[in-house]
Amino acid sequence: MSQTALILLQRVEHLGQMGDLVQVKPGYARNFLLPQGKAMRATAANRKRFDTERAQLEALNIKKREEAERLAERMDSLSVVIIRQASDSGSLYGSVSTRDIAVAATDAGLTVARQQVILAHPIKVLGLTEARIVLHPEVSIPLTVNVARSAEEAERQARGEAVGVEEEDENILGELQAENAAEEAAAEAAAAEEVEG
Repeated sequence: MSQTALILLQRVEHLGQMGDLVQVKPGYARNFLLPQGKAMRATAANRKRFDTERAQLEALNIKKREEAERLAERMDSLSVVIIRQASDSGSLYGSVSTRDIAVAATDAGLTVARQQVILAHPIKVLGLTEARIVLHPEVSIPLTVNVARSAEEAERQARGEAVGVEEEDENILGELQAENAAEEAAAEAAAAEEVEG
């Protein structure tokens, strides 16, 4: 398959730095890099234009990166709580998407688009999960996503307490032990009545 030559206008993860001449598949260039303004076609005219505008682009990039770094310092150790319905085993009915996390982060005071939220895998169970918010191609911050059934459960999870399956098992075990103790007490009382009677 043929490759398309592009000049990167900003750092692109797993591809290159600003000013790099890269070869990518035509679909990646046409559908992502070019419409997002992350690259331009590597024609002779564009190369000359980039060389003349390079200082401006680098200065603008440095300014944006510094703003993102200041914001990252203010939003260090950001955590969001998302309340969802889940089964007794802790599996969610559905999943938590990047859109849900972006809305929760916006409610927490950091306005982000869903494209800025990076998840290693979809969140399908209750608990604490790490995500990443990309503020700038060179700056990202960690985000703790606390998925729980209620606000109280979220607080317990944040403190590090086990919530979910183990707690349910303990509750069931405690109920069974209480029932067994009650049955044994009733049997002993019945045996004591027979002896007296």
